[in-house]
Amino acid sequence: MIQQFYPQVQHAYRFELNKDMHFSAAHFIPNENAGKCQVMHGHTYHINITIGGNELDTLGFLIDFKQLKNLIHDKYDHSVLNDHPEFKEYFPTTERLAEQIGKSIQNELRTRSNKPICLQVIVRETPTSYVIYRPEQEEVL
Repeated sequence: MIQQFYPQVQHAYRFELNKDMHFSAAHFIPNENAGKCQVMHGHTYHINITIGGNELDTLGFLIDFKQLKNLIHDKYDHSVLNDHPEFKEYFPTTERLAEQIGKSIQNELRTRSNKPICLQVIVRETPTSYVIYRPEQEEVL
């Protein structure tokens, strides 16, 4: 993977972890205003996750990179996003995908004794289009 540079989120944490990954998935936006996106189509989504924290776990991690990959890649790779329960209420736009990834990660981080937080999720849908999701502070506490 080519190294990418993303907008940074300002924070005062001692540690910042960034994880890049990608997965392939299909989706469609069932609304006449969505134009060509009404028809099912696929993307290779490129994801960047930023996690911050002051404390490391007993192994010296904020969280193991592999755990992050398993949490997201295993869930979405080679799937139809519309079929996932988190997209029953909303269309699976890139914005909503970034939000759901952020919430899934934060739910996992809440279970860890060192309490890191998800600072931002970037979802790149195409080489020229990406979305940044930054949870509100109340969402991560």
